[in-house]
Amino acid sequence: MATRRGFLGTASAVGAATLFTSAQMTSSASAAPAGITATDEKAARNSIRAVNTGMRSHYASLKTELIKQLTPVIIVENNAVGGRFTLVNGGIQVETVDPVPEYFELAKSIAHVPLGIYSVLAAYLSDQVPNIPNSERIDPHDLDMIVFKAPGDKSWTIPLKAFRTTLDSALTKLPTANLPDDLYVSCDKILTEAIKFIDASVKAESFDMASFNTFAATVYPSIRVNMTFAATAQITGIEGLMKRWRTLIGEKAWSDLYVTVLSIWTTAELNQASIIIRRTMNQAKVDTHLIDLPTVETPSDPIFVALDNLARIVQDNVAAEMVFNADLKVADALKGKEDLLSDEILQQIGGSAPAATTAAFGRTAAAGTCPITGHTAAV
Repeated sequence: MATRRGFLGTASAVGAATLFTSAQMTSSASAAPAGITATDEKAARNSIRAVNTGMRSHYASLKTELIKQLTPVIIVENNAVGGRFTLVNGGIQVETVDPVPEYFELAKSIAHVPLGIYSVLAAYLSDQVPNIPNSERIDPHDLDMIVFKAPGDKSWTIPLKAFRTTLDSALTKLPTANLPDDLYVSCDKILTEAIKFIDASVKAESFDMASFNTFAATVYPSIRVNMTFAATAQITGIEGLMKRWRTLIGEKAWSDLYVTVLSIWTTAELNQASIIIRRTMNQAKVDTHLIDLPTVETPSDPIFVALDNLARIVQDNVAAEMVFNADLKVADALKGKEDLLSDEILQQIGGSAPAATTAAFGRTAAAGTCPITGHTAAV
């Protein structure tokens, strides 16, 4: 691909920018033939823009038609119950399933109790980094943004007491939820300790991060138990569904399977569903056919968003080899997450791309084995 590197030579980053800007200004000032009006220039530039508009229109048309051809595809929507999975085969939505056993949601629900209490109290913290272990890991500016209530404000007691009512109801009814023994014990511990913390804080009309950290540390082993149960449920449910769908569409189709996983940014890296699904896919293609799509928020039409993005990826994969056949590095950029100008910009500013990190997927622990108690989950 033609670049400006020869023109810029070995100029420094600042010098290169200055040189290029000066060249633009000089060209703009001297290149226009006499008699060219501002109207003529605007019309000419609009005609140039029309080229890109036309390209985008044809690109969009190809993508719209390609969406109808994508097959087979599994679309994963991350949700509170362990994920919603949709199989598209032959352009038809075959089935949508929430395959993860219910105790995934139940285990995570109780594990979130400390986060729920923190969310009530956070705005009322001191505007200084609290004197707790590892406090240096907290950005003082981030903390200052979260702490927006005036010192001495006691209004946190109202939502905290309301949350206590919710916790007490769960604790009272816990024996009839028919949970596995270890999960029942851990949930009971989390709820009981949370209510104790709330009662002590409300009675004293004060709290601090030291006391909250003591509470959180006390229930942490129980949270780990809940995490084990949730992971076991997710592995069991997803792998069972993948096995059934693999039989349904056949080995040949499965070997070309695309999977798109929609998630919010905070769960996009080492996404739970992605870790599980990748083991069931064609290992020769998994790195290119398993696609994590971080979103700002859950889209209103996740199926369309997933297929639309996948169509763009597929057509760019082919276009890269056709259009940039003379420069495989640029072809790889079009096929990946890089912007085509990224390498050029890095060259001009004298920078380098951040080092890539590769996720390592180790062996899965024995299914259902609790790391705290050593007991096995009833699945």
